[in-house]
Amino acid sequence: MKKTILCIAFFSPFILGISQVTDAEKQLKTQPADSVYGWKKGGLINLGISQTSLTNWAAGGQSSFSGNGLLNLFAHLKKEKGLWENYLDIGYGMMKQGKDDLQKTDDRIEFTSKYGRNITEKWYLAGLFNFKTQFADGYNYPNDSVKISDFMSPGYFLGAIGADYRPAENFTVFIAPITGRFTVVTDLELSDAGAFGVNPGDNVYSEFGGYIRMFLKHDVMKNITFQTKLDLFTNYLNKPQNIDVNWDVLLSMKVNEFISATLSTNLIYDDDIKISFDNNDDGIIDEKGPRVQFKEILAVGFSFKF
Repeated sequence: MKKTILCIAFFSPFILGISQVTDAEKQLKTQPADSVYGWKKGGLINLGISQTSLTNWAAGGQSSFSGNGLLNLFAHLKKEKGLWENYLDIGYGMMKQGKDDLQKTDDRIEFTSKYGRNITEKWYLAGLFNFKTQFADGYNYPNDSVKISDFMSPGYFLGAIGADYRPAENFTVFIAPITGRFTVVTDLELSDAGAFGVNPGDNVYSEFGGYIRMFLKHDVMKNITFQTKLDLFTNYLNKPQNIDVNWDVLLSMKVNEFISATLSTNLIYDDDIKISFDNNDDGIIDEKGPRVQFKEILAVGFSFKF
């Protein structure tokens, strides 16, 4: 029963997107060609902060301050037979609690470029390139003496060739049976430790497999936009039954022209990323293994959409 509810909750946004196809297609057909073809550019900038100050507070607690920044940019070029889409997503956040040093709460750089040539009204032959990494060192707080990640450690490069199904402008499913994925670890210590799936001492881990990417952007209400992206990858050469998952959700709620709230989540499962954990909470690491990673950020503050 729980699985059924989860499936309904997950796929309902995609079903909503499909339900808009007929009206969207009618609107496109009524527009002149000059208004459809050419470049379409835009983006979202969001800066949010939160602060708590406590002095002689009998109930206890700690003063804290946090800030998060989010930048989403896109640039699409549409021609009569081709479509080139480009996305850049950048996020960074810091938090200070009590007397502790600043800690990183978000750190992300992702660029995606996809080009397709249409073979039918809704299907394209397409190629996709994706790159991901981060800006700064990462630590498993409160232990800030051992680095667990860095810029280009890891860095992910993915290239895929397949078919792109586009029933509507803001809903696509890209299916690629031919995909190469490369995990790069340039940091010497992390490389020697065999972090992120590389063999100890190596800097690159190569995989060949299949890839699926689903994307949906939907205006739930006048000032509320829902956007989600799901990436699935299987390595044909090593444990193909273990599917890597990367699922992003962004909910934007606009109060006025410059004030808004955003809720973003990121769920990751990668069989090659070994997470250290303490099974009995005795402060000693018992084992390492793949686990579900989840991040959620709620920010209220300045927002500008263009």
